[in-house]
Amino acid sequence: MTSQTHATGHTDREKPSAEQIRRAPKVLLHDHLDGGLRPGTIVDLARANGYEGLPETDPDKLGIWFREAADSGSLERYLETFAHTCAVMQTTDALKRVAAECAEDLAEDGVVYAEIRYAPEQHLEQGLTLEEVVEAVNEGFREGERRAKANGHRIRVGALLTAMRHAARALEIAELANRYRDLGVVGFDIAGAEAGFPPTRHLDAFEFLKRENNHFTIHAGEAFGLPSIWQALQWCGADRLGHGVRIIDDIQVADDGTVQLGRLASYVRDKRIPLELCPTSNLQTGAATSYAEHPIGLLRKLHFRATVNTDNRLMSGTSMSREFEHLVGTFGYTLDDMQWFTVNAMKSAFIPFDERLAMINDVIKPGYAELKSEWLFRQTASTSASAGN
Repeated sequence: MTSQTHATGHTDREKPSAEQIRRAPKVLLHDHLDGGLRPGTIVDLARANGYEGLPETDPDKLGIWFREAADSGSLERYLETFAHTCAVMQTTDALKRVAAECAEDLAEDGVVYAEIRYAPEQHLEQGLTLEEVVEAVNEGFREGERRAKANGHRIRVGALLTAMRHAARALEIAELANRYRDLGVVGFDIAGAEAGFPPTRHLDAFEFLKRENNHFTIHAGEAFGLPSIWQALQWCGADRLGHGVRIIDDIQVADDGTVQLGRLASYVRDKRIPLELCPTSNLQTGAATSYAEHPIGLLRKLHFRATVNTDNRLMSGTSMSREFEHLVGTFGYTLDDMQWFTVNAMKSAFIPFDERLAMINDVIKPGYAELKSEWLFRQTASTSASAGN
C-alpha cells in the first residue's frame, strides 16, 4: 500500500495517536474473564470472602505482582495468578461484579463488541451450580453494558463457555453453552495446557456442537505447534483458532523475500479461518520473542484472517488500545490497518450475520471514517490560526 500525499502535506499513512487508538472502535474475540480483574476488586472480594492467600493487599502492588509473575518465565507462577483470581470469583455477587467491570473497562477503552470466555467449572467451590455461574456472569455483562451506555459508551458482550482440556467435563460444558445460546452465551471453547491434552480428547463435545449448529473456538497453536492446529481444524472442526500463532511454522520465507505456504497454512488462509492473535501474551509465554518478530506482521501482509486480542489484561498489563499502540509503533500501522483487523474480528464473531454486518457498516466503518477525517479539521484550525496572526 503506497502513501498518498494531499496538497496539505497530510499522508494517508500517518500513524494514529494514542488518543485516536483509544477512541477507535475495537472488537475483542479472545479475553479471559478471570484474567482481567481490577486489582482493587480482587482485594475487595478477598476481604469480603475471607480469602487470605493474596501475595499483596495493596491494589497497586498487587497489580505489579500479577504482571511480574506472568512475566517471570515460570509456568507455575503464571498459573498461580489464576488461582488467586478464581479464588475470589466463587459467589454470585463476585461474578456479577467482575463481569460488569469487565464490560465497563472494555467500553471505556473503545471496544464495541467483545466475546469474553471463562470456565464455569472453576467457580463451583462455594456451592454454585454451573447454571448459577452462567446466569451470574450474564447478568453482570448486561449491567456493565448499561453502565457503559450511561457513561456515553456502547458495547455488546457475548460469553464463551470454556472447558478445561485436562478435565473431563467438555461435553457437559458444551451442552450448557447450547442451553444458554439465546441467553447471552455465543459459543464454546477449550483451554489449558496443549501438550499432552490434544483437542481430540473432547471430540464428543465438538460433535455435539456441530450437530446443534453451534459455534466453537479452540485454544491451539500457542505453546504447541502445527499438530495442535491441524487437530483443532481437521478432527474437531473449529470455527476459529485461539491464538493459532504457530501457523508461522508452516510458512517459509526465503532470503529474497519470497514466501512459501505449506498445506496447512494455505488451508487456514484459503478458508479464512480466524486467528485470535494475542501479541503481548505471546511474548510472555515465549510464542514470540518481540513485537517486531511476532508473526502478526507477516500474517497481516499475507492477508490471513488475523485479529488482535488481549488474552489476559491483568496478567499482561494490557488493553486493546495498548496492543494496537505496540503494533502501530512496531509496524507503522495506520487507522486503515486497525480497521482491517477490527473488521476481520467482527466478521469472525459468533453472532448472526446480519448483526455482524450492521456492526461493521453502522458502527466500525463510520467510527474509523470520523477518525480518518480529523486531519482535515486540524488543517482548517491551523490555517485559521495562521490567518489570525
